[in-house]
Amino acid sequence: MTKIQMNVPLVEMDGDEMTRIIWDYIKEILLHPYIELKTEYYDLGLQKRDETDDQITIDAALATKKYGVAVKCATITPNAQRVEEYNLKQMWKSPNGTIRALLDGTVFRAPVLVEGIKPLVTTWKKPITIARHAYGDIYRNVEYRVGGPGKAELVFSGEHGEESRQTIYDFEGKGILMGMHNLDHSIESFARACFNYALDVNQDLWFSTKDTISKQYDHTFKDIFQEIYDKEYKERFDEAQLEYFYTLIDDAVARVIRSEGGYIWACKNYDGDVMSDMVATAFGSLAMMTSVLVSPEGYFEYEAAHGTVTRHYYKHLQGEETSTNPIATIFAWTGALKKRGELDDLKDLVDFARQLEEASLKTIEAGIMTKDLALISELPNIKTVNTKSFLEEIKKTLDTIRS
Repeated sequence: MTKIQMNVPLVEMDGDEMTRIIWDYIKEILLHPYIELKTEYYDLGLQKRDETDDQITIDAALATKKYGVAVKCATITPNAQRVEEYNLKQMWKSPNGTIRALLDGTVFRAPVLVEGIKPLVTTWKKPITIARHAYGDIYRNVEYRVGGPGKAELVFSGEHGEESRQTIYDFEGKGILMGMHNLDHSIESFARACFNYALDVNQDLWFSTKDTISKQYDHTFKDIFQEIYDKEYKERFDEAQLEYFYTLIDDAVARVIRSEGGYIWACKNYDGDVMSDMVATAFGSLAMMTSVLVSPEGYFEYEAAHGTVTRHYYKHLQGEETSTNPIATIFAWTGALKKRGELDDLKDLVDFARQLEEASLKTIEAGIMTKDLALISELPNIKTVNTKSFLEEIKKTLDTIRS
């Protein structure tokens, strides 16, 4: 079989722990036999990030701007325990946060639905896509541990010498402080990305914050969304018979649980982080959640929505068999390959990516799956397999589809 040729490389960002092992399996079993894979490779494993003072993460993001499409493996965001475990120079920031800040994109996360696995929320019939703002908030915060009594102030010094001060709190003892920021132009990009995506996929758009409590920070998000919608998108939404509405995030949660799905739910950065995991788990598994970062300039970065599966990694190191679900990582590759094929007018590459997605789902629907899915599947005669065997079964299904 002649391998599919690529004209322009993907930016390939390798990662950590069990997902790094799966990354290699996917390339070996499902990609290299069919594609003359062309990538510009960046190792974003924690040790390489530490060795390069995290410059490699910045280089990978800049390469994404150059080539337009990237695919990323899950990576560790170190906490204090990880600093000690890996003997790191410092507690490096989230690589995802760094990449999102440089690309100024919006993250769209949607569940992969498959026959035989029903959502835990019984009303859900259609996918719910989480649109997560990918800049600022807690991911670009500044923190301070207050050691004793004193006054904390929020101070802004303008470029012309003007100064504004507000008392945050008069501390009588120990405590903590955190400062966050955001940018109007980033919120504007987020809003337009959400409105455009809703029109592209023909789905209603919901947006939620807590503006009743955060009367400046969250209210600014609400106002910018509404202004852009009224000026640029209302007529187009009306023509498409789509709805945009804003509600408080606690009300949105209640609406989501009662709904049947089939819409985009736009959230601020932290809210989107939490809610995407909730939606993924309720639909079946964190390993069945796709994620794509879309920038205003048209750059795309695909990844799995889950982490590095640390527990399975340590089992793997001890020689134990693991049944880790690779679906989200497979769909990160297929998403990137489809987009690369669309941009470069390579129909064979687009078709292959779609066939690989079809093969992945058909394998599960045939009753062959990893342990996480076997525990929640309603299919009869389930065969639970380890990670590598599951990928080999997908390859068999793929070969049947392509023959």
